[in-house]
Amino acid sequence: MTAPRWIIHLPTTLTSLDEVTALAVALRDSLGHLAVVDFGETTLSEEDAQFLRTRVFCDARLDGAARCRRSDAHDGPCAVVSTTNVGVSAPCGHPDVA
Repeated sequence: MTAPRWIIHLPTTLTSLDEVTALAVALRDSLGHLAVVDFGETTLSEEDAQFLRTRVFCDARLDGAARCRRSDAHDGPCAVVSTTNVGVSAPCGHPDVA
């Protein structure tokens, strides 16, 4: 049996999706060398709607152990090289929430 993984919830004072996405990218770029952090699973949510999360990175498996570092809703093929224009996909929340 595998031990459960832990999640860090890191509130910010940022008020726009673009700003908090840029922060997520900056954190990945500066701390990406830490194998204990799974940046591919990064999601964002508004403070009062934490059940409704927006995925940031694609994270698809590529050849070898590499994963795609492009935005979740990117056009074209996956790539290990990050793009400077990281956007986010539409929010995906609980299936019972419209």
